[in-house]
Amino acid sequence: VIANGLVVPRDAVATAHNILSQPRLYAFGYTVFLIEMAAQLAMTTLFYVLLRPVDRTAALLSLVFGLVGATIKTVARAFYYAPLLLLGGAGYLTVFDVSQLQALSLLFVKINNQIANMALVFLGISTFFLGYLIVKSTFLPRLLGVVSIVSGLGWLVYLYPALGSALFYYLIVLAMLGVLLTSGWLLVRGVDEQRWREQAQVG
Repeated sequence: VIANGLVVPRDAVATAHNILSQPRLYAFGYTVFLIEMAAQLAMTTLFYVLLRPVDRTAALLSLVFGLVGATIKTVARAFYYAPLLLLGGAGYLTVFDVSQLQALSLLFVKINNQIANMALVFLGISTFFLGYLIVKSTFLPRLLGVVSIVSGLGWLVYLYPALGSALFYYLIVLAMLGVLLTSGWLLVRGVDEQRWREQAQVG
């Protein structure tokens, strides 16, 4: 969202001007992205531990796809940060003229977006398995699982990137709904500990 306010999709000159005029804001976007991925890794691991008693195979699949997706998305953020280096005026970049550096900056932003979109497919599969595990569990409300399943399937539209981009804001609302409902439930109500222990013993 921060980057969207600075990046002009088809105008490298305007994009470079916006980034240079607010470099701290652009860099803050990078920081937010890294915090997001750190939280994603933590949540993926915690859900694996929590839901492993339900179905070890499905829990492992959710973990692996989640870690792969988070890793891909983290790598993408190196491309997001690249314009700050390209436009920073370093001496070794004088072999490029200004217009080339501006074009490269916009290109790297676009590469960041494409790689991040690729990551959403893996994260969607992870979320689908997470939803399946919640539905199958005896210690969490099935509704939370249904929302996660629908959200996970939604991210699979990024198998066709143009469609995913067109539906992005609808998908992000659905994804945030799932995250808020599940996180809110765990923070406020937690899990039925007795049923969790029973399912863990059976598993």
